[in-house]
Amino acid sequence: MHILKLEDLTVKIENKIILKDFNLTIKSGETHAIMGPNGTGKSTLSKVIMGDNNYTLEKGKIYFDDKLINDLTVDERARLGIFLGLQMPPSIDGVTNADFLRTARSIKEGKEFKLMQFIKEINSTTEKLSMDKDMIHRPVNKGFSGGERKKNEILQMYMLKPNTVILDEIDSGLDVDSLKIVGEKVEKYKKESNCSILLITHYQRLLNYIKPDFVHIMLDGKIVKTGGLELVTELEKNGYKKILENNTDEVKE
Repeated sequence: MHILKLEDLTVKIENKIILKDFNLTIKSGETHAIMGPNGTGKSTLSKVIMGDNNYTLEKGKIYFDDKLINDLTVDERARLGIFLGLQMPPSIDGVTNADFLRTARSIKEGKEFKLMQFIKEINSTTEKLSMDKDMIHRPVNKGFSGGERKKNEILQMYMLKPNTVILDEIDSGLDVDSLKIVGEKVEKYKKESNCSILLITHYQRLLNYIKPDFVHIMLDGKIVKTGGLELVTELEKNGYKKILENNTDEVKE
């Protein structure tokens, strides 16, 4: 079992505190959804877990399988099996999808890497995601639409085989059909790999396909309420304000 544990994280960027004494534990096979108003630190959380050095970790510890990873670089965390699907995936000119993923897989697998198996996998996964096969031979995300970029993140997830998956608003920019494909493929990957998933989203629609075990409402840099899917239903009906009015004491802590 893999366990990602965040203890009392306080994080700032440009002298502004974003996360405040943030705590969360995610185990293999669990899906956690984090929701909250804009500007509460949701995307910051994903980047801090991944080791983005634009953020300063003032206090707290990040453990992965009981190993303190505060000082590990992004690539070192990725090699442990942590994957981040970005909210706004960048384009990389001059490097094709196939070359990027082949290099990453060969580094991860070393002598176990088999080129023909890799080619079969990337072709079949591209087809399952209803992506144009030519896209794997194009520069990473170059000229891709928002929806194509998000599908490309899921392609990377499948090919890199992480055991801990963080998806930062993977549903933004997706039409109804693409949302269904992405959601179903993420849920399928979870069942096949028994990975853990941390979803950051604003909308219930993604959670129709990726079923969370825990739903956390985040405000001012920390979790103020946790529940199950019923919390999402309550949120859709009443909005954040009503939910948080009922948790005044928690918010003030």
